[in-house]
Amino acid sequence: MEIYVVDAFTDRPFAGNPAGVVLLTEPRDDAWMQAIAAEMKHAETAFVTPDNHLRWFTPEAEVDLCGHATLATAHVLGGEQTFTTRSGPLTCVNDDGWIRMDFPADPPELTDPPIGLVEALPHATIKSVSLGRFDYLIELESAAEVRSLRPDVQGLTQISSRGVIVTAIGDGDADIVSRCFYPAVGVPEDPVTGSAHCTLASYWVPRLQRADLLAEQASPRGGFVRATLDQDRVLLSGQAVTVLRGHLSV
Repeated sequence: MEIYVVDAFTDRPFAGNPAGVVLLTEPRDDAWMQAIAAEMKHAETAFVTPDNHLRWFTPEAEVDLCGHATLATAHVLGGEQTFTTRSGPLTCVNDDGWIRMDFPADPPELTDPPIGLVEALPHATIKSVSLGRFDYLIELESAAEVRSLRPDVQGLTQISSRGVIVTAIGDGDADIVSRCFYPAVGVPEDPVTGSAHCTLASYWVPRLQRADLLAEQASPRGGFVRATLDQDRVLLSGQAVTVLRGHLSV
């Protein structure tokens, strides 16, 4: 069966977020898919069946939603797809050189910081703490703080959520900037996180009073996401580049 490596949320190779994509031609059990994801060592590897049932695995665990690996899978399959997933149906369409994905919105609710969170973000000026479906969302004072943050990754593993998003108003072409940390599922820092932008768009659109956002994820690889909040859905758009195509021999 075919396997791909696709750089998602970028228009050039070796940037954005790399994802593995496996086109399943026969049923495989969870342990096999987990072993392939561990072998690939990408933040997520996607597995899609001929009838478009889509699942995502990090090197350590299956996850309920993954934007960049969905984008990568749609890119491999030609763009226009509807997938069946643990988070419901996800539709992808071609949009002038980008692929637009229809994801559920995730409006976070303001909350107190959990024990250990403040200590795991040294020297950060925290303006607010919110909790979405999967992640804590931390607004910092400035984009410069987001870019320069050096979190205590081990400390973040003690936080009872999938991960932690830090964000601020953008300081360049982008409306907002963010970084995403998921050490609890084996991803210390994710290069570009599609699903996090369901939370980010739900948080920032009411505050900036703009329905459409250009979001920068300021990881070392970096990437950009277009996000539109449409009632209880978020439309996420990105580009993708295939960098490897091969065949699994196991």
